[in-house]
Amino acid sequence: MTDTKINDTRKKELLSTEVEHIDITKFDARPIIDSMGKMSFTSRDLARATGIYNQMLEDKDCTIFLVIAGSTSAGGCMDLYAELIRNNMVDCVVATGATIVDMDFFEGLGHKHYQALEIPDDDTLRSLYIDRIYDTYIDEEQLQDCDFTINKIANALEPKAYSSRAFIREMGKYLVEHGKKENSLVKLAYEHDVPIFCPAFVDSSAGFGLVKHQVDRMKEGKPYMMIDAIADFRELTDIKIEAGESGLLMVGGGVPKNFIQDTVVCAEILGHEDVAVHKYAVQITVADVRDGACSSSTLQEAASWGKVNTGIEQMVFAEAGSVMPLLASDAYHREHWKTREKRRWAKLFDK
Repeated sequence: MTDTKINDTRKKELLSTEVEHIDITKFDARPIIDSMGKMSFTSRDLARATGIYNQMLEDKDCTIFLVIAGSTSAGGCMDLYAELIRNNMVDCVVATGATIVDMDFFEGLGHKHYQALEIPDDDTLRSLYIDRIYDTYIDEEQLQDCDFTINKIANALEPKAYSSRAFIREMGKYLVEHGKKENSLVKLAYEHDVPIFCPAFVDSSAGFGLVKHQVDRMKEGKPYMMIDAIADFRELTDIKIEAGESGLLMVGGGVPKNFIQDTVVCAEILGHEDVAVHKYAVQITVADVRDGACSSSTLQEAASWGKVNTGIEQMVFAEAGSVMPLLASDAYHREHWKTREKRRWAKLFDK
């Protein structure tokens, strides 16, 4: 047996157990959340956070922003986020490029994430072209297919500046035509006119495909497309100005968290002093508040910057993959989403 065959066999062994994404429609977490509300510590924090999210869904004037950082999509929450889009439980998404491209779009193309049932030496994983996220594996060769698909989409576009929202909409359109997974956040967002913003879009597999697009076009002496980060900020602020009341459901922190909160300040700088701070805010994070970073800064701290309301907010210090299924299932089964108006904020940018 050749080394190639040995490596192929070993790779198949390591990539043998797919991550199965949780289905919030299949279980009712309301009794658990109700019971947690009578407890203490993180349990009560989660129950209060879930109550605030339900308030957002009940509030007829509230636009809900889903804000995602971290690897919960790869870890099993991908269908959960898709379900929120499908059932009109969020109106806009702000996320990391990894969440949208390396995880969701990646699976939309038919690829999978795998459970690491054993964690061998990372140099061994590298030799087998397997990437690791803690106890989750990704096939690097499949990830490169994602890179080249992004490149293909870019090559087909008019060479001009695009916000990440505009480019991700093209990704959604591609999945409608060529995708292999019904439950894709990117695909469903396109179909339901829910805009997705990635303020650091090229910090993902998209970056490789877009760099290749620009380099190839430069070699050919042709114009190329680019991602306009300023347009991202302007467009997201436009939504906040038009929306009025708003609520934040934040998983993790980092750039997406700061980006959505800054829309209030940006609106004020643009002369819209009547734009209210975010009325509701929930953040689920494990970050330590003592380092002063964006991921860990509390919602109370954000109030000092004029970004969120101090009255209706809740920090939940927990690993999001373990609590988001409970929060989302509770909200799904309380069914406030059934009477919500669809906002279709993506249409705000139709010309």
